[in-house]
Amino acid sequence: MTNKKTNCVIFDCEGTLVDSERLCCEALVRIFNELDANLTVDDVADTFEGGKIADILTATLELASMTADLDVLEARYRDVLDTLFAHELKPMDGVLPLLETLTRHNVEFCVASNAPRNKIETTLQLAGLLPYFNGKVFSAFEANSWKPEPDLIRYCAMNMGFMLDECVYVDDTAKGVEAGVQAGVTTYQLEPLSPANRTTHDDVVILSKLEQLTDYVC
Repeated sequence: MTNKKTNCVIFDCEGTLVDSERLCCEALVRIFNELDANLTVDDVADTFEGGKIADILTATLELASMTADLDVLEARYRDVLDTLFAHELKPMDGVLPLLETLTRHNVEFCVASNAPRNKIETTLQLAGLLPYFNGKVFSAFEANSWKPEPDLIRYCAMNMGFMLDECVYVDDTAKGVEAGVQAGVTTYQLEPLSPANRTTHDDVVILSKLEQLTDYVC
């Protein structure tokens, strides 16, 4: 890891800033159990690792040894997830103290997500975090590059006005971590929902809780 001062923290959104991964797994379980799949959250946790929803649904169909119309499944999934988000979405533990500490130390921060901008902003709004990230939300659809490709991370650094070696990246998924590593920024992984989604990169520090990040960047 670099010894240069950290001037900007780039955060993944879902599963890193907001406690959404468990809700996403719950939505998967509900729609598949409507089809008598008899799955649990633990069953699908390995499948859900921040990829495209069509790929996640396909993998879950294989897990359940089922076939179904992906378009119908995706529409139902989004309906169920929207309801769960509206009623249960919260920030990850430690997010607010971390953001306040970064602010006190004059460390900038932003969000990098594979989702469309309106979805990112809605998610942050539901979790009460949007005021912290006004003007600092970056979507893969704008960068035309999706994690695990590295260009979204580079796009964030450029738009925030920092060199890559002034930035660090935090993500909970192995795919997201890969984007940070390939972008050439110091990368941290927040302990993922499933141990199967832990990164295999030896130089990536695993954070058991977000507040630990201050030990490295402040």
